[in-house]
Amino acid sequence: MNQDIELFDTKGVDSTALPSKFRDQRSRIEVSRTKSSNRSLELSKKTSAEKALDYVRDGMILGLGTGSTVRYFIEGLGGKIKDDNIRITGIPTSIATKKLAENLGISLSSLREHPVIDLDVDGADEIDSKFNLIKGGGGAHTMEKIVANASKEFIVIADYTKIVKELGNFPVPVEIYPDKLRFVINELREIGGSPKLRENFKTDNGNIIIDTKFEIKNPEELEDRINSISGVIDNGIFSKRIPEIVIVGYGNEVKILHRKKWTKKANSRNYRRL
Repeated sequence: MNQDIELFDTKGVDSTALPSKFRDQRSRIEVSRTKSSNRSLELSKKTSAEKALDYVRDGMILGLGTGSTVRYFIEGLGGKIKDDNIRITGIPTSIATKKLAENLGISLSSLREHPVIDLDVDGADEIDSKFNLIKGGGGAHTMEKIVANASKEFIVIADYTKIVKELGNFPVPVEIYPDKLRFVINELREIGGSPKLRENFKTDNGNIIIDTKFEIKNPEELEDRINSISGVIDNGIFSKRIPEIVIVGYGNEVKILHRKKWTKKANSRNYRRL
């Protein structure tokens, strides 16, 4: 046995009550666990993102989401375009995504030029068992929702920590006009939310975000209630346009989850399950 390591269970013990060598031991273990966990998450993100490249076809109009997992997808897409000599036109959902894609030589356009998108690939902050999502950790959920609604197919890529039984542990991002801050905060509290302004943050549209915790029992109803508040532009609940496919990374492995086909409601951009 390594004589530098003594068997001493420090879990749940006040670190100030421990001898210095045991405090150091616990600190090293916690740092090691954190680094290992972070490596596992990054690998899981990358694995899910790379699997999504299998769904990309030559000539596609492709929605490009925003976030750390999508970054792996876009980087892989740049390589795929060069290696396979294919033509792709991307529709970015944020300034950050636009800059990344441009740096990789990916051709870009807009919804004005291409109002119908073949495939949208994006991430999520939470995904429940019915494929409802919370998005907007990166502050781009308004454009992300517009692009998802314009897409024939919507794929979400995520690491395993994003899969939840019910939405609500992650706060719902609510993009609002800055001059409506006080009013919207009061309204969010009225419908059971615990709102908090995202400090030192502006969206690509120059607006602000209120991150709001809710106990979410009916995602579709809550999405509508939040959006009915005057001054709200859109919120991060995706219950009307949910993905057809979710690709979940588990380290080096992936799990591909499928939904049934979708149809649009009459005279509406919203979607319903068949």
